[in-house]
Amino acid sequence: MKGDRVEIVVDAGDTTRTYEVVASRAGRRVETAVRRGVVEVSEVTRNGSVVRTARFMANRVLALVEQPVPREDNSEKQTGTGRPLREDPET
Repeated sequence: MKGDRVEIVVDAGDTTRTYEVVASRAGRRVETAVRRGVVEVSEVTRNGSVVRTARFMANRVLALVEQPVPREDNSEKQTGTGRPLREDPET
């Protein structure tokens, strides 16, 4: 979803480097995968086409932080009675 971010902190010898992959347009998302010692972070469209990919050696990755955009959850909305769904009506 637009605004999803993944931050990758990588060991660069005597220092660390931070990289960021962001879902830049509506309908795009960020996916992560670890394959054969490589961490792969990709920005993907709705139909699954990869827009851009960042690859890092897994033994150099210090941190991988996924920061999704807050989404509305329909299950937390109130019913028509004005009470939350989990409230006991007899109390």
